[in-house]
Amino acid sequence: MDYRRIIPCLDVKGGRLVKGVNFVKLKDVGDPAENAAAYSAAGADELVFLDITATIENRKTLLDAVKRTVDKISVPLTVGGGINSCKAIEELMQIGVSKVSINTAAVKNPNLVKEATKEFGSGKITIAIDTSKNLNMPSGFEVMVKGGTVGAGIDAVQWAKKVEGLGAGAILPTSMDADGTQAGYDIPMTKAISSAVRLPVIASGGAGKLDHLYEAIVEGGADAVLVASIAHFGTFSIRQMKEYLRDRGIAVKL
Repeated sequence: MDYRRIIPCLDVKGGRLVKGVNFVKLKDVGDPAENAAAYSAAGADELVFLDITATIENRKTLLDAVKRTVDKISVPLTVGGGINSCKAIEELMQIGVSKVSINTAAVKNPNLVKEATKEFGSGKITIAIDTSKNLNMPSGFEVMVKGGTVGAGIDAVQWAKKVEGLGAGAILPTSMDADGTQAGYDIPMTKAISSAVRLPVIASGGAGKLDHLYEAIVEGGADAVLVASIAHFGTFSIRQMKEYLRDRGIAVKL
């Protein structure tokens, strides 16, 4: 892809859009479908919908909330949260979801990545990797599962390389340490992963200023940037984000 993408992220709990800090202290920010419609109309390249408590609550993604969101947008939607089988992926594809994001289920059963990419194609399967700093890991970053509540004891960079080998189409690494802080993406973690794989990497967790988007792309090697707080709380419009990047020589789709 010859341009960098801006992707608003909708963290959804109980059918409502929420935003937290470091995966906790969640605030209600409204209706996911209404927010998605606004972002779609404002020029977002894609959207990500994460049912953030599905895995912890041991249930499937809330299909009705996803369907309402799909019906209101004209851009691709990636959905994650509680997806643990090809059947679950098929149900989402049937209601108009473009791609899925798999996290905990892939760690528990790496073969699911292979099966899913074989059945739906690599382009439909994104592997989300929640990371936390851990100096005992070779890269310094550990994979976290179950909504960031449990350390998997797996090195984040090694896991990214493994899922690339299993056929994944993109990697979405989120820094739990940076999430919601608005202090900037975890550039060392993003760069460690983007340098290790040939897949598109979507930077996630911590955007607070327009500079941060530029840093994630130029220093972190990201193909796309996920934004939440700076979009939900009206700090910057999608247009402002894109114009800022364009003015600094980054190709974007205006």
